[in-house]
Amino acid sequence: MKSAAVFAGCVLALLAGSANAKPKLVRADDIPVAHTPTGGYGKTFPAPVLSTCTEPLAPDAPDLRGIWKTLKADRNGVTAPEGDRIYSYVERIEQCGNRIVDMGGGTIADARADGVAEHGVQDVSAFDYKTPIHVIATFEDKVFVLRPIGIPGIQVTRRLDADGHMIWVRPDLGKLTVTLERIGGPNDPYTRP
Repeated sequence: MKSAAVFAGCVLALLAGSANAKPKLVRADDIPVAHTPTGGYGKTFPAPVLSTCTEPLAPDAPDLRGIWKTLKADRNGVTAPEGDRIYSYVERIEQCGNRIVDMGGGTIADARADGVAEHGVQDVSAFDYKTPIHVIATFEDKVFVLRPIGIPGIQVTRRLDADGHMIWVRPDLGKLTVTLERIGGPNDPYTRP
């Protein structure tokens, strides 16, 4: 009887210990970098990249996690006309630590927002899914900033406005400014119509 009581005590101690155990921290470094598949990913977002990551967001990072759809767009200060393809644009952003994965336009931009060129986006252009792009990424005062290497003076930015919309600015595309609304979470599936 004594050994049964000791065994039961050990089992209870193990169960109590596992209930109080902290979950393992999964860092952004633990997850391989994602790249655009040949020809782009098509109409359906690939599986989430950072869904298992538990590392907290970097202190200066805006929380852009989610699926975002265009609400309005301006080019050179003029509202884009109805029917402009920008109105069908949807992107998904995942974040973990200082890492950010942005899927949109058929491409996957996976980067560390630390200002180091080697940690930036090393992928392909959404225009042809072939031309290599190299982009330095940073978080600056709650703004996500991309600076393409070899194109001085260009900064692509994403930030949240007071209403929780994402403001995306592309000066390289006719001073394109897009306001997007969050329509889903970063791990939700989405297929373009």
